Amino acid sequence: MARGGSEPIGEYAVLGDGHTAALVSRRGSVDWLCLPRFDSPACFAALLGGPSRGRWLLTVPDATGVRRAYLGDSFVLQTTYTSPTGTALVTEAMPLGDGRADLVRRIECLSGSVDVLHEWVVRFGYGTIVPWVHHVEDHEGNDSIRAIAGPDSLLLRGTRLPRGAGRAHVDRFRLAEGEVVELASTWARSWRRAPRRLPVTERLAETRQRWARWSRLCQYDGPHGEAVVRSLLVLRMLTDEETGGIVAAPTTSLPESFGGERNWDYRYCWLRDAAMTLDALLAYGYRSEATAWRDWLLRAVAGDPADLQIMYGSDGRRDLPETTLDHLAGYASSRPVRIGNAAVGQRQNDVLGGVMVALESARASGLRETTESWSLQQHLVAELIGHWREPDHGIWEVRGRPRHFTHSKVMAWAALDRAVRAVEEHRLPGPLERWRAERAAIRLDVLKHGFDAGRGAFTQHYGSSHTDAALLQMVQVGFLPPDDPRVRGTVAAIREELEVAPGLLLRYRADRVDDGMRSGEHPFLACSFWLVDALARCGEADEADALLGRLISLGNDVGLFAEQYDPVGGRMVGNFPQALSHLALVQAAQSVERALARRTTGRAADPPPARRPLLGG
Repeated sequence: MARGGSEPIGEYAVLGDGHTAALVSRRGSVDWLCLPRFDSPACFAALLGGPSRGRWLLTVPDATGVRRAYLGDSFVLQTTYTSPTGTALVTEAMPLGDGRADLVRRIECLSGSVDVLHEWVVRFGYGTIVPWVHHVEDHEGNDSIRAIAGPDSLLLRGTRLPRGAGRAHVDRFRLAEGEVVELASTWARSWRRAPRRLPVTERLAETRQRWARWSRLCQYDGPHGEAVVRSLLVLRMLTDEETGGIVAAPTTSLPESFGGERNWDYRYCWLRDAAMTLDALLAYGYRSEATAWRDWLLRAVAGDPADLQIMYGSDGRRDLPETTLDHLAGYASSRPVRIGNAAVGQRQNDVLGGVMVALESARASGLRETTESWSLQQHLVAELIGHWREPDHGIWEVRGRPRHFTHSKVMAWAALDRAVRAVEEHRLPGPLERWRAERAAIRLDVLKHGFDAGRGAFTQHYGSSHTDAALLQMVQVGFLPPDDPRVRGTVAAIREELEVAPGLLLRYRADRVDDGMRSGEHPFLACSFWLVDALARCGEADEADALLGRLISLGNDVGLFAEQYDPVGGRMVGNFPQALSHLALVQAAQSVERALARRTTGRAADPPPARRPLLGG
């Protein structure tokens, strides 16, 4: 069994087309790609099982230097290889907007001459299925290679094709200065004729232009603008172009602890992430995209309010059974490798709070509420009223026994608070007095049972003495004002207990929580950005700005963040790139911008104006 994950997680860049995404290493190996959708089975699974489980390698094997960057504000990646005899440039992307599932690559020798290694190993079904591979003629009569198994096929076309070598296709050749090789892999249903060949260079240019048009709509003028725009681009890249659902990450089972069992499938849409994304898009002026997000949210949760789930497929699918892939060794021998996610069946009483906060932001920004959407929210709030007093599994989806998590209660309060605001400020119908009474009851319950007066801080769950980084969201949703001593005491306690390196927070102390797992984990980047946000809201503008800069410096060379970071090993940990990390970054940056503006002018910065749609044409 081959071992997966020979490359550090931070050595990968990501390419995406609004339907799926590919991870390509610094050395030019596409080690992860699920086609045609984010949660489809992988056809390149070397990330989790080694090269024999599928990869697409295009590299200069004797390169002594490698530099890479995205072309401007896009996901067109350029990698420059410097070898003893010359330099070469690889430009690659997953083209946008044409409904195809392609990955295109172009290698050009810039100076001298370079030796090139090209290897194409297709394994459908997460590396289990060796396809039938044969040469065919495309529409124009050009030679191409087609790999077929069951419903899937992958077509390789280009100006120079590899030859069969065992169960791989391999080519070694030399390029002289000015020479170019163009390649394209195209997925198609096996019973259909392959899509026609399209020019690689032109598609790379068109893809760059589409991303650039979108990024120009963001007129953020605050600190760390490059990181903010890149994070917004990541969020858009992780958004299903057709349905509007955002996946938490394009990968599964990249471990939270190397060699451990905290390996989860994140290729699905969490309501929590969806709500935060809606809020972020509104904050940066993307009202049309926020509308699409709101519509996805409402479609996903439509039905019996008692059936509300914490996550869905990007198309709104609810059945996400968790299974293990025992044939894969796992990244850095971290097993099991999981597909699906059993947490889908958990009760998490905080989820509706995030949804209602985001929908209130939408209303405040002028997005029109429909009769149907408000009716659905009323029913969801009524369901929450019947359950908020019950224990749950909390924001971190612990697989131990349910608890009365303080964060869950705070977010339940936020749901009722935004329902009250909808009636008071937007004149929507609803049982106002009932909602006010429930809101007050939750607040009293949290203050009585979730606060440790001796420590001067809120605790992770009722009856505990330890804290939880999720409680930093308390100030975000307005449960208490940022200058309240209980807020400041909680921020101090979180830092004292969970800050393991400057600004880097654990979610909680795994040795104090029955979360159903044996192995530990590393600092959680979203929590670290929440700390920045909390400090900014509490008036610590300079410290928040400095800490934001430090955290941004931990991103990889193309500005991407995983779920967690190992400060001892200096490396990314967990699924990658992680939407929640990038979401928390853009929220923290906005809070820092406002804190700096308040200090300078005495008032918060004005919100950005509304913008046009994202990538649609």
